[in-house]
Amino acid sequence: MEAEREGWLGEIEGLQSSLTHAEEKLAQLDAQISRKQESVDLGIPTFREIVARTTAVSTPPGPS
Repeated sequence: MEAEREGWLGEIEGLQSSLTHAEEKLAQLDAQISRKQESVDLGIPTFREIVARTTAVSTPPGPS
């Protein structure tokens, strides 16, 4: 790297700092994306749960 060869220690430190901050920002963005992709249970019953409930209701007695 030219900065190392020329002895520009401040430049090296600045580049390393920029790289570290860029990696941290990428990690934050990745975490944000993964949070948005997670499903959230809203407590709304599924179709199968609704059907199971309505079929489980007792039917009125037929003529005997």
